[in-house]
Amino acid sequence: MAVSMTHLLVTIMLLAAHSAFAETNMLQDLCVADLKGSKVNGYPCKDPSQVTPEDFYYMGLANAADTSNTSMGSAVTAGNVEKIPGLNMMGTSMSRIDYAPGGLTPPHLHPRASEAIFVLEGSLFVGFLTTSGKLISKHVKKGDVFAFPRALLHFQQNPNKTPASVIAAFDSQNPGTQSVGPSLFGANPPIPDDLLAKAFSLGTNEIQNIKGKFQKK
Repeated sequence: MAVSMTHLLVTIMLLAAHSAFAETNMLQDLCVADLKGSKVNGYPCKDPSQVTPEDFYYMGLANAADTSNTSMGSAVTAGNVEKIPGLNMMGTSMSRIDYAPGGLTPPHLHPRASEAIFVLEGSLFVGFLTTSGKLISKHVKKGDVFAFPRALLHFQQNPNKTPASVIAAFDSQNPGTQSVGPSLFGANPPIPDDLLAKAFSLGTNEIQNIKGKFQKK
């Protein structure tokens, strides 16, 4: 009897798990995002009769972005679900990142996606940190691909005197980006100075100076 009950419980758990996984799959051909609809965990589906080819089309990655007015010398052009509504429920998106000479994408992470970059022009120094603190880095050039695991801190730097650009692919329609500096020192409401001072082995005056650099104008 005990064996039969155990078998029954295991069977029920497996069926429940299978059902849970099945519900994450697409149950129709497409679900073009209704960007004006109520957002819960993603976007509701647009009326299929209103779907057009433009819902799946975007030309924003074709041209380099202006990097001259950015503090880090890099500019991101996103090609996510907000720009391409047809990506809704597909679990994929793309971006273009352009770098001025000496430009940098500072340490950041994508909480909802892994990332792979393809170098369009120039060359970069790229890398990510594992949770044990190991740095995995490499110099990449035009035509190369480099991958960054989901939710790990990573960066891209153009150490050269010529511009560079990459196309980035993500396994999420909206990967999200969290940068270390602005998140810690530009939080609203602010993280207490003494907490950050202890965390980084700095004085509170130094923390206040750093915070001043990240305050929103």
